[in-house]
Amino acid sequence: MGAMFRSALLAATLAPLALGCGAAPTPSPQSQNPADFVLLGGAVRTLDPARPQATAIAVRGDRIVAVGTDAEVGAFVGPETRVERLSGRAVIPGLVDGHCHLHGLGVALESLDVRGKKSPEDVAQLVAAEAKGRAPGEWITGRGWDQNLFTPATFPTHAPLDVAAPDHPVALERIDGHALWANAAALRLAGVDAKTADPAGGRILRDATGAPTGVFIDNAMDLVTAKIPGEPPEVIERRILRASERALSLGLTGVHEMGINDATVAVYRKLAAEGRLPIRVYAYLAGGSNLPALSQRKPDVDPQGTAMFVLRGVKLFADGALGSRGAALLAPYADEPKSTGLSIADRKKLTDAARLIADAGFQLAVHAIGDRANRDVLDAFAALGEGRARALRFRVEHAQVLAPEDIPRFAALGVLASMQPTHATSDMPWAPARLGPERLRGAYAWRSLLDAGARLVFGSDFPVEEPSPLLGLWAAVSRQDPSGAPPGGFMPEQRITLDEALAAFTTGPAYASFTEASHGRIAPGYIADLTLFSGALAADRSLLAAKIDRVIVGGKVAFGAAMSKTEAP
Repeated sequence: MGAMFRSALLAATLAPLALGCGAAPTPSPQSQNPADFVLLGGAVRTLDPARPQATAIAVRGDRIVAVGTDAEVGAFVGPETRVERLSGRAVIPGLVDGHCHLHGLGVALESLDVRGKKSPEDVAQLVAAEAKGRAPGEWITGRGWDQNLFTPATFPTHAPLDVAAPDHPVALERIDGHALWANAAALRLAGVDAKTADPAGGRILRDATGAPTGVFIDNAMDLVTAKIPGEPPEVIERRILRASERALSLGLTGVHEMGINDATVAVYRKLAAEGRLPIRVYAYLAGGSNLPALSQRKPDVDPQGTAMFVLRGVKLFADGALGSRGAALLAPYADEPKSTGLSIADRKKLTDAARLIADAGFQLAVHAIGDRANRDVLDAFAALGEGRARALRFRVEHAQVLAPEDIPRFAALGVLASMQPTHATSDMPWAPARLGPERLRGAYAWRSLLDAGARLVFGSDFPVEEPSPLLGLWAAVSRQDPSGAPPGGFMPEQRITLDEALAAFTTGPAYASFTEASHGRIAPGYIADLTLFSGALAADRSLLAAKIDRVIVGGKVAFGAAMSKTEAP
């Protein structure tokens, strides 16, 4: 069959499918420059206000060339165009995790997983099993313990780990990454004893005699982690690639990688240069001692939105986490009246750092969970002068507990609220006890921020939380955990709609990465980063059962079956 005849026959066949009649489309110039592939018969949520819904998409190279009805897009079908009939399946702009630790996920996938354990002894059993396969003196690292699951809900001591692995140093990160649980062997290697002072922005938990219990909060963690051998580049590479494959399988086309060091940056650059980085990574350098040298560096820019790796930001910390009572609060914790948390960087340090980072042209993202930390960050951004934080698209990471009067300041300053919906549903069993009823009203306040005009950027903070964006979408629209608890939702007045939640995982991260003209929407001229589902999407429990059919990055299938050529029936 000749190529011209096949093209005409295929175009004539598509029109009746779309229109329900026998009229074939008039030949158009598009058929002379056909698409590489066409998706037909889908439920396309474009996130484009000009055309929110469509049924078909045409892609040529790495760009979307047409969006519309099956008949409109059918004009882009040529002899070699691959045609996929979706039969009502959902297609959305590629989902992007706006705050995560991709390399950290790779580390977690190769470390001891102690999530969900109900006692220190349960954790110790896993450590003992791990020690059997390790040479004496080899470090055992892991992540995921949460003292809120223990009975009583108190921090553990090093004693169970000493019994489990007396000949191995053990260092286990809390689930939020803001506390470390170590055994006596690790304490000896770190040289930590009763005489060791708490570092600035950190806390060593101690027993009645002043001896360290084995738990280190925030900056104090460095006392132990500094002794753990570093990763060689080949291990970093392996972990990035393993984590990338996991992220793609969950529907993500890109991530915002928070707080990485130069060794990890170098591996990312190598993978991208070799064409081996399968997922888009927009990265933030870990701030700290390297800040004074920032003026000698230049941020990456990606005007076309085609780069697979971009380093344009810097990540700093204002405080710790709520679960370990390291979040900096304006008033004492309701369940620990003697403490208001930890300020890792006070207002002056934040202001000085923000000015230095702004002068160097970098974007700043600051971790702030408590209301005091959030206020300090907003004050630091405001001190830069009118419009400067907005122009550089400065961000607050987590924005978890806000004083009501600070909520409108996000929109007024043009500061992005980078939040993680599953933090609310993970924290809800114990957050009310930490905060008390009045202060809780400003916590996890997605609806309040949106109504005040703020831009939301959603992520998961994986591996702190599970990496699936579907869990985040469900938490955002329901304020419930996957089991459906609590009935009616946790602070249900803060729910948002499915379209608003999808925007926070698509157009929000695109704006945050300065690529809103090429990413975050399904529209002609935009990069073909797409997430395809095996069924429809709805704002109900079916979200949790949704399956990823394909993930397309830059017009190429990055996850799922390759699309084969489809001839006319």
